[in-house]
Amino acid sequence: MSGVRLSTTIGAGMKSLSSIPGPPSLPLVGSCLQYKGLGKRTKEQYHLALGDMYRKYGPLVKERLGGKNIIHVFCPEDIKTVYSVEGKWPVIPPLQETTAMYRAQKEMSLGLGNTNGEEWYRLRSNCQQRMLRPKEVSIHLPSVDSIAGDLVKRLEENRNPTDINRLVGRWSLENAGSLVFDTRLGCLRQSGEGVEWAHEMVELNREIFRLSGDLKLSLPVYKWLPKLCPKWKSLVQSEDNFYKSAISLTDEAVLRLKDALETGKELRDNKFYILSYLLSRPALSLKDVTTLCLSMFTDSLSTTTPTLMFNLYCLSVWQEVQEKVANEVKEVLPPPGQIITSSHIARLTYLKAFVKETFRLWPNGTEVSRFCEQDLVLQGYHIPAGTHVDLNPSVHFRDPDIFPEPDIHQPDRWLRDGSGQSVHPYILTPFGHGTRMCAGRRFAEQDLYVVLARIIQKFRLDNPLGSDMGQVYHTLLWPDRSVSLELMERG
Repeated sequence: MSGVRLSTTIGAGMKSLSSIPGPPSLPLVGSCLQYKGLGKRTKEQYHLALGDMYRKYGPLVKERLGGKNIIHVFCPEDIKTVYSVEGKWPVIPPLQETTAMYRAQKEMSLGLGNTNGEEWYRLRSNCQQRMLRPKEVSIHLPSVDSIAGDLVKRLEENRNPTDINRLVGRWSLENAGSLVFDTRLGCLRQSGEGVEWAHEMVELNREIFRLSGDLKLSLPVYKWLPKLCPKWKSLVQSEDNFYKSAISLTDEAVLRLKDALETGKELRDNKFYILSYLLSRPALSLKDVTTLCLSMFTDSLSTTTPTLMFNLYCLSVWQEVQEKVANEVKEVLPPPGQIITSSHIARLTYLKAFVKETFRLWPNGTEVSRFCEQDLVLQGYHIPAGTHVDLNPSVHFRDPDIFPEPDIHQPDRWLRDGSGQSVHPYILTPFGHGTRMCAGRRFAEQDLYVVLARIIQKFRLDNPLGSDMGQVYHTLLWPDRSVSLELMERG
């Protein structure tokens, strides 16, 4: 693999930031024109453009987007260097600069994922006990299993679903509502207001991410003259409608909890497990609690929806892998109606390897972003403190020198003595690394393991359209088409 970090010592002979190679950049416009017909990639192919830049310019690339310089870091050893100098409060650029701008204009909190410094640390430290400890996360297993069962029921009614994308979005929304607000939203009923509301929320969320990704790779007119930017206006409208519902859910949940406490009702069966904990923290105001609830609710919907679709696609295409997953599930899991426990999940080693291999083939994001907290040397270049760096290890995910037969789904890579055990530890980190690792990681993994296990326990999956699905960049990476499935009941 090309690219080895030379030294972290700043001194004579270091090359300057301005000399880092990269695509042509024009005043004001930067490199955005390459995504508007002047280059070979469109905005929706940004993830492929990153691979092109790596192959053309090398392990460190400078690109000007949105009026600022971004340094793409491709070498895993350089990525390790960036992480290694992070302090107590790692500073990150927002994943969606548009959403950060929207929230600032509406005088809303930027959210846990966009907040930096001491404020971020205060919020994170007051919620991490409930979000990051495996024992605490497993308390939600009965609800997660029940919701997975509801999804299976909907699939039983339609063995050849044409709206699997929307159905998966409904599943994700129901999980998020149960986790954060301790309520069943009705997203997975056969029909009714809850279903229609869920469809609207899923589409609004998808549109927000699509427009955010589009604006990121455009001339940043929306920052200078937002009233003259139609896409910004559309984004604001979508954000208004989405957050109106999300904030209403938060307010209603707080009122239900307060009513229960004031009337002396006993909170049994871990009722309001997360919300009651947050409200009990002296360091958190009601606005802080709302901020954390909104972050957990929206982040869950945004990330688990495409991730589950990628996993279902891989199961349907790689039949031998599917059968290995099914055999393990049959051996480990209790039958439907009996709750999955953390001890069951601990034994699903092949399923976990399957999910990890799916992340390799079909990642749901392109980068992890940071502002360097101190001067660094990467590839012999001086990277000053404060520089925006995007860590892009995904360009290596299909490198045959790292992953033999890179286009084949092989979960065994990640099992003991598999080839994946020798892979650089900073290549495949789908939830990030360090203190700013995704706070919802354990919930996301738990949700995926349970729903995949319950689906494969019930059905054999086939894909009538074959294995030519691609991805599109909409801030995160999504399937480029509706995932086509045929479901047959297992004997």
